[in-house]
Amino acid sequence: MSHQTLIMGAMNLLPFARPVSKRGLCEPQPPPHGFGRARPDSSDLPLLVDRVEPAPSVLTIAISSRALFDLEESHRVFTREGVEAYARYQAARETEVLGKGPAFGAVKKLLALNDLAPRRRRVDVVLLSRNSVNAGLRVLNSIAWYGLDVRRAVFAGGMDRYRYLGAFGAELFLSADGDAVRKALRGGHAAAILLPREGGADEGGPSPRDRELRIAFDGDAVLFSDEAERVYRAHGLDTFVRSEQAAARQPLTGGPFRGFLAALHRLQAEFGPEASPVRTALVTSRATPVHERVVRTLRAWGIRIDEALFLGGREKREFLRAFGADIFFDDQRWHCDAARGVAAIGHVPNGVANEEG
Repeated sequence: MSHQTLIMGAMNLLPFARPVSKRGLCEPQPPPHGFGRARPDSSDLPLLVDRVEPAPSVLTIAISSRALFDLEESHRVFTREGVEAYARYQAARETEVLGKGPAFGAVKKLLALNDLAPRRRRVDVVLLSRNSVNAGLRVLNSIAWYGLDVRRAVFAGGMDRYRYLGAFGAELFLSADGDAVRKALRGGHAAAILLPREGGADEGGPSPRDRELRIAFDGDAVLFSDEAERVYRAHGLDTFVRSEQAAARQPLTGGPFRGFLAALHRLQAEFGPEASPVRTALVTSRATPVHERVVRTLRAWGIRIDEALFLGGREKREFLRAFGADIFFDDQRWHCDAARGVAAIGHVPNGVANEEG
C-alpha cells in the first residue's frame, strides 16, 4: 500500500477533515462537537490535537414584547376587552411599526456587540411572548423594521413563558409582567420587571460612549443574597454594621444576578479592561464601614466590577446619570421609581424588601 493511500485512508476515517491542499496543508474546517481540530503536523499529515478548544460563550437575554416595544395601548385593550379583542387589535395594525419600549436601547447596544472585531455572535436576544403567534406578527414585523438581529422567538399562546428560559440557557429575563418575573426568580433565573420609562425611549446623545453598554446593579438581594438586609431590617443599623464587619472575610451568598454578572465578566474578558464595550457598576446604599465584605465577595467570585459606589443611603438617581447607565437593577421599588427617566429600570422583586406589605 502506498504512502498516498495511507493518507487518504486516514482522511476517510476523519469525516470533518478537508482534502490536503496543493501546499500539503489541511484547509481549516470546524470539527463536529466532541472532536479536536484537524491540523497539519511536521510531516504534513492530518492529526487530532490533544485538547478541545472551548466554544466562545454567548450571552443569552430573553425579553418580552412589552419590554422591547411600547405596547401600553395594546395592553390596555387586552385588560379591558380580553384576549380576542387584543388579537383583533394587533392583526388590524400588524403593518404599523411599534414604538420603542423601555429596554430597546439596551438591547440595541447588546446586539451591536456582535459587530465588533473579530465579528462573532457574542449576544443572543430571544423574544419570549405570551401572545399567540398570530397576534405576535406585529412584533416580528417591528423587529424586522428596526433591523434588530433577533433570530429566536417563542409565542406561548397564553401559557407561562419562563419554562423556556432553561432550554435557551438564558442568563437574564426582562419583562413587564410581574408574575412572569417572580416565577422566573423562583426558578433560579435572573429576572426583572422593566418599568415604563418616563419621557419615552432614550435615543442617545452625542457622547463618545454612546456605543458602550453601561449596566448598574444594586448589591443586596440583586448581586448578593438578602442575608445582610434581613439583619438590618430585623435588628437595625448598628447591629447590621457590627454583623458585616465581623463577617468581612466571609463571602456573601450569591443573589439572582450573580450568574448574569459572571456572564458579563466573561464577555468583557474578550476585550480587556481598557477596551471593553461593556462597563458595570455596583450602586449600593451601603456605606464604607460595611464595604469590605462586598469587595471580598467579588474577589472570591473572581469577578471584576468596573465601578463601585457606596452611597450611604443617598438617592441613586443622579449617580446613575453620572455613570451613564443604560439599565439599572434594584430590588427596592422606591429606588427604581426615583431613578426612572435616567435609565431603563429593572425592578427585581426578590428578598425581604419585597415580602413586606
